[in-house]
Amino acid sequence: MASAGEKLAANLNMGAFSQATELKNRLWFTLGALIIFRLGTFLPIPGIDPQSLQAFFSQQASGILGIFDTFSGGALSRMGIFALGVMPYISASIIMTLLQSSIPSLKALKEQGSKGVRKRIQITRYLTVAIAAVQGYGVAVGLETLQGSGGNVVIEPGLFFRFTTVVTLTGGTVFLMWLGEQITSRGVGNGISLIITAGIIANLPRAIVSTLELGRTGALSSTFILLLIILVLALILFIVFIEKGQRRLIVQYPKRQVGNKVFGGQSSHLPLKINTSGVIPVIFASSVLLLPTTLTGFGAGSDSGTFAFISSYLGRGQPVYLLTYAAMVIFFSFFYTAIVFNPEEQAENLRKYGGFIPGIRPGENTANYLDFVLTRLTVIGSIYLTFVALLPEILISRYSIPFYLGGTSLLITVVVMMDFMNQVQSHLFSHQYANILKKTKLKGRS
Repeated sequence: MASAGEKLAANLNMGAFSQATELKNRLWFTLGALIIFRLGTFLPIPGIDPQSLQAFFSQQASGILGIFDTFSGGALSRMGIFALGVMPYISASIIMTLLQSSIPSLKALKEQGSKGVRKRIQITRYLTVAIAAVQGYGVAVGLETLQGSGGNVVIEPGLFFRFTTVVTLTGGTVFLMWLGEQITSRGVGNGISLIITAGIIANLPRAIVSTLELGRTGALSSTFILLLIILVLALILFIVFIEKGQRRLIVQYPKRQVGNKVFGGQSSHLPLKINTSGVIPVIFASSVLLLPTTLTGFGAGSDSGTFAFISSYLGRGQPVYLLTYAAMVIFFSFFYTAIVFNPEEQAENLRKYGGFIPGIRPGENTANYLDFVLTRLTVIGSIYLTFVALLPEILISRYSIPFYLGGTSLLITVVVMMDFMNQVQSHLFSHQYANILKKTKLKGRS
């Protein structure tokens, strides 16, 4: 008969095996969900002429439609059922964040714990449906006015086409929102971010082929392509370095005595990231600034001087465009950082739990110190985002590098992959930690 120690060791091995199986199942579920997303991008909405649509989108690849097509994994250029992607959900989340910082009733949801979180998620879902329906109707009306080289993009315009388009596109967005939530809860990583990243990565092979084709035809030299590869790798390392960089403020907790025992007295740290705003400033600035370029494409046949002015001064790669882009990235960096991090609230939380920063008095002085440190970090973070955004823009305008190698795409992909790897490591670490605890208990009994 096996001893008690051998039985415990066997149970320990079985537990480790089941935990590894759980992580593997989560990874398979994430992969399966992303495959479903990719298949849906190839299912077109009814009533569209594919050839005319492709001819039109080939002229609009440098505008805002090119950005949205990248985020939707090419579904917009094919006008698939996932053409809107998860952008309505992201817009709804940003709107909720803005409203929650200004409307008292929404601000009170933060203090309601998990119940408040569920209410906020529910409101965000309803807002997503509304935004998707409005955008879907705008897409339907816009498609009816478009003409490609093969004729009208819409085969039979009318009320029925608009209705089916709105229902199809809204349903596709709602399904992606649900799929992203399922990935977050049952898979690994943030589902919405992974869906966007999967769309960007899916377009990378085409971007690589386009770049190599430019080298084959002589438009780009082999030396330049090699330098471009080195530049992309260096940019990835630079993004990883900055995204992992943080300022750690020491937080001291005083000792307190309960009966005959003394508790507390330990020190911790408050991490402040260099880039607190993430990729939101670059996405906002790109979307807003490329809107005039898109309008220029729609009015290409017009004799209006406005379109000529926009094309001359706000075209991609123009000095005015680059300066405006940099100013908007810096503005949104400070704006979004102020939304996601509240120094007064953080200082109040530290005071409530008895924590303090050495040398800084609790309360208002702590809030001012946090604001001072965060402002300096945001200056560095905004310069970093501006550099990452503008460098590929210069390459795109001067050497016709495909948009998919742009700073926004590269930044989103690297940041999301870093978060994905961190979550995988967290699962592995939690499993190893549980095994160490079991082994400790096993040694204590022996």
